[in-house]
Amino acid sequence: MAEGQKSAVTEYYLNHGTWPSNNSSAGVASSSKIKGKYVKEVEVKNGVVTATMLSSGVNKEIQGRKLSLWAKRQDGSVKWFCGQPVTRTANAKDDEVTADTGTNGKIDTKHLPSTCRDASSAVCIETPPTAFYKNT
Repeated sequence: MAEGQKSAVTEYYLNHGTWPSNNSSAGVASSSKIKGKYVKEVEVKNGVVTATMLSSGVNKEIQGRKLSLWAKRQDGSVKWFCGQPVTRTANAKDDEVTADTGTNGKIDTKHLPSTCRDASSAVCIETPPTAFYKNT
C-alpha cells in the first residue's frame, strides 16, 4: 500500500526541491482513503510515507503498528528506504529522519518484508555503474 505513494513523493521532490508536507501536497488521497487488507491508513508527512496497520482482523503482533518508507537525495536523484516508523521535520537538514518513538509503533522485524528492514540511520551507498557491466 505505502509503495504506491513513492512515485508521487519523488515527483513532488524533483519538481519542488523539497519534500511534500502531507498527502494533499504530494497529490495523493487523504490518509484514511488509502487502505488495504492489513492497512488502516497511509500518511505522507515531510516526505515520509507511513502505513498504520489495522487494529483488528490482522495478526496481533502487527495490530495498530507502523512501518515507514522514506527517501534521501543522492546526486540529483532519490533513493528510498523502508523500515520501522520514522519522522522527518520540515526542512530537515540532509534529509535526516529519526526513529519514531511513539508507543507501540514498531512492528517486530520478523513481520517486516525482507526488503523493509532499513534503520533510520541508513545512508545512501552508490554502486558504481561499472559493477553492473560484464567485460567481454
